[in-house]
Amino acid sequence: AGGVQWLDSLDRLAVSGRVLLLNGNYLFEVRTLAGLLEREQSVLRCAADGRVAAAICHAGDAPGLAEVVSGRSDRIPEGVGDLVPGDFAAFDDTLRRSQAPLLEPVREDNRLSLENRLYGNAYRGITDLVTKFFWPKPAKRAVRMAARLGLTPNQVTASGFVLVLAACYLFLAGQYAAGLAAGWLMTFLDTVDGKLARVTVQSSRFGHLFDHGIDLLHPPFWYICWGASLQAFEPVLGLDRVDLYGIIVGGYVLGRAVEGVFPLLGKCGVFTWRPFDAWFRLVTARRNPCMILLTISVLVDRPDWGFLAVAFWTAATSAVLVIRLIQGGVARLRHGRLQSWLSDPSVATGPNAGSYRVFGRTRSAYGEG
Repeated sequence: AGGVQWLDSLDRLAVSGRVLLLNGNYLFEVRTLAGLLEREQSVLRCAADGRVAAAICHAGDAPGLAEVVSGRSDRIPEGVGDLVPGDFAAFDDTLRRSQAPLLEPVREDNRLSLENRLYGNAYRGITDLVTKFFWPKPAKRAVRMAARLGLTPNQVTASGFVLVLAACYLFLAGQYAAGLAAGWLMTFLDTVDGKLARVTVQSSRFGHLFDHGIDLLHPPFWYICWGASLQAFEPVLGLDRVDLYGIIVGGYVLGRAVEGVFPLLGKCGVFTWRPFDAWFRLVTARRNPCMILLTISVLVDRPDWGFLAVAFWTAATSAVLVIRLIQGGVARLRHGRLQSWLSDPSVATGPNAGSYRVFGRTRSAYGEG
């Protein structure tokens, strides 16, 4: 696809074009290869053993560099760059984390360690508190099981979509406990499908749109179904049920709009600009924090409180996001394009080191903590 050909032999190599050479005895993540593809005429060494594991070159130079990548020669031609993964950007805005791209030799004695690192590198550093602190370890087991069973990420996503519909029906019917069970299972599968896609390199455009389309659209429907089930709901502060629907949907759309617009200000998103934003993301009124509010309301037998809590928390956190957008716009005008605090080379030892330890990566996803 996209004019790319995968070859296992140089005999069928075209006489022109760029060639990416890989040693199959090493584990690469997509970011590592993407970083190398941005360069010209370079070899990439594994920092762990110092050996050349990959190269990017013109087709005419491929035979000679293939000898280097395979380990049969150590002669690197003049004019060819010599890189290590640390030369590539550590900050990954897509996954909101900061870790050097993965490149490690594959051996039997480090298989578990590599599995942990590959999974950990597929996990977001900045996300909500449930995904950050509760899902990493069980999701890792689920990803491993799904991979062994041959399940595809899209199959997992489709299962999650069925649970979205089930939760809508159960909330509307006033079956809150059952609806929450379906909803929480869906949120868990929503963590599993993306990690499965990255770890097994099965990401696709359709899968991305399918997964993110569901994520983007379904939360307000859950809250509306929940509110519609409340038979004897009384207005609060002069706000009736329809007013609260408007607050929930309007606040949700506004928050998502801020999230979409903020990257225009620089090389970061609204949740990766400053440490405050990373901490705020833990509790922002997205699906999982709102699910916590709904769950607590059922435990105290006041589902109406859950509906109210979601409405007011959505309004409050969306207002904060608007303020951050305004502040970001002012900073952009005064100081130029915004940069994420995680892109600072000294972030691990500077004044934000404590926040970096929490958000630079999700430690439990690596089997730590």
